[in-house]
Amino acid sequence: MSSTNRVRKAVFPVAGLGTRFLPATKAVPKEMLTILDKPVIQYAVDEARAAGIEHFIFVTGRNKGVIEDHFDLQYELQDTLEKRNKKEALEVLAKYQPTAGTTSFTRQQAPLGLGHAVWCARDLVGNEPFALLLPDMVMKDDKGCLSGMVELFQETAGNIIATEEVAWEDTHKYGVVERGKNLDMGFEITGMVEKPEPGTAPSNLFINGRYILQPEIFSLLEKQGPGAGNEIQLTDSMLTLAKSQPFFGYQFTGNTYDCGSREGFIKANMAFAMDDPELAKEIANELSRLIEK
Repeated sequence: MSSTNRVRKAVFPVAGLGTRFLPATKAVPKEMLTILDKPVIQYAVDEARAAGIEHFIFVTGRNKGVIEDHFDLQYELQDTLEKRNKKEALEVLAKYQPTAGTTSFTRQQAPLGLGHAVWCARDLVGNEPFALLLPDMVMKDDKGCLSGMVELFQETAGNIIATEEVAWEDTHKYGVVERGKNLDMGFEITGMVEKPEPGTAPSNLFINGRYILQPEIFSLLEKQGPGAGNEIQLTDSMLTLAKSQPFFGYQFTGNTYDCGSREGFIKANMAFAMDDPELAKEIANELSRLIEK
């Protein structure tokens, strides 16, 4: 286990095909679909930055170059906006522009699963704990999910998994944790079950797509054989790691939108639109009109 008590790096797996959004994702990565005026990936990066992350690592695939372009400086756009004195637009670009040298990109050449995607980032992460954020899961709360996890990590120095309550009858759809002793900011995890049979779940707390993991996970992933779906599963290696290192749960109480699904993506757009004072009233009126039809 690393001796450092800081989480400086975050990994973002963005190599998925996004087949549920075809034909839109034939040419545009699903992570670049927008919730209002920001792409999905930007919400995860903003959450990580707010939690103190300094280095952003993207595991990409084919046709994902636009993600790298999004986090780069576009000289032509910058120059045009400056010449036209578009100060507000320039401020928006500056707000989301990463500092030079803080983004890294590596390739997952084949779709071999989440565990394999994480393993692809091993040399960029090195021998230190790191955050893992699944960009499809967009979190909405006054306090970012990862910020709370970092606080729990500073208390425990262990592996941290973000969890969230789900209806008991839906536990078979998710990875679920077994809850142990309560801590000030979280709880011990004594077990993990991937998609338990109905009625057998050890709790109704599902794993919602945010992790802080120790670097020993990489050597386990390297040896990990294919699991469910014939893919290298992260959960399998976490279960092995849990035999020698403690895992803790952070219970997120905000709202999570699965933007890898059409319904989750639409709900996220509605939720963020209702927080925008320029849009809220018009959106509410339009929803009322559509419901009454």
